[in-house]
Amino acid sequence: MEDVGVVECLTTCDGIYEGDCNHSRRRHHHHHHLFLASAKSHNKALSPATSVHELLQCPVCTNSMFPPIHQCLNGHTLCSICKLRVNNRCPTCREELGDIRCLALEKVAESLELPCKYCSLGCMEIFPYYNKLKHEAQCNFRPYNCPYPGSECSVVGDIPFLVGHLREDHKIDMHIGSTFNHLYVKSNPREVDNAARMLMVFNCYSQYFCLHFEAFLLGMAPVYIAFLRFMGDAVEARKFGYRLEVGANGRKLIWEGTPRSIRDSDQKVRDSHDGLIIQRKMALFFSGGDRKQLKLRVAGRIWKENST
Repeated sequence: MEDVGVVECLTTCDGIYEGDCNHSRRRHHHHHHLFLASAKSHNKALSPATSVHELLQCPVCTNSMFPPIHQCLNGHTLCSICKLRVNNRCPTCREELGDIRCLALEKVAESLELPCKYCSLGCMEIFPYYNKLKHEAQCNFRPYNCPYPGSECSVVGDIPFLVGHLREDHKIDMHIGSTFNHLYVKSNPREVDNAARMLMVFNCYSQYFCLHFEAFLLGMAPVYIAFLRFMGDAVEARKFGYRLEVGANGRKLIWEGTPRSIRDSDQKVRDSHDGLIIQRKMALFFSGGDRKQLKLRVAGRIWKENST
């Protein structure tokens, strides 16, 4: 059995973890002529795949264009979203756009099959042009967002990269082992809104897990929640289970569940109440003393399902 080490750690907090896609032949011919004009205006031939991809790129937002694709009388194209942004004026020649669609370019796009943009990260799938965007939004190989809680961090990457990012840029402690015993201390327990957010990362079973402890309002009641997130996708997360417990003075609260993937934000997990929820009065009871200081010992372990 691996990863049996116990992690003993201490966190003190005094507000420092704050939200730290039937025309006549004549009209078809007219659109075909405009499409060729568009190709000439880009000085590109249509045969190489890369050139076609460039023709399908909106010159304003640079995103791939999907029907309806619009064009001006001179053949310059742009996507439907940007058509609204430019006040019906072609951004290339300043001619009025009108309501001309580039049907020929839409047909060309329909015939294309393209690899997923995450092919360099391991996705080997090939999709029709109009299905590619939908797949990429859910591709299992797409990069992960930084899981640091309550922040606006825009860093994305694979798991090894994010582990290093959390350690170096967010100064998160890394611990090895499937069991832990964490003492959380806060001097002013009455601060609730965004006042107690914490993240630690555990390495066990050759995977990484994020431990969160947050304060928030459940209705009007101030509560705390502790939960675990898995650094990987949801399918892999379901292979693991975890247990959290907190208590003192002859009382104990216990939570067992499946870690959520970091595809789900910490706010999504918190708002679904998928973790160990502790009312503030109970948290102060566990803290003992004069109840002017929050002092909670959160213990737990992680296991691999169907493992002995």
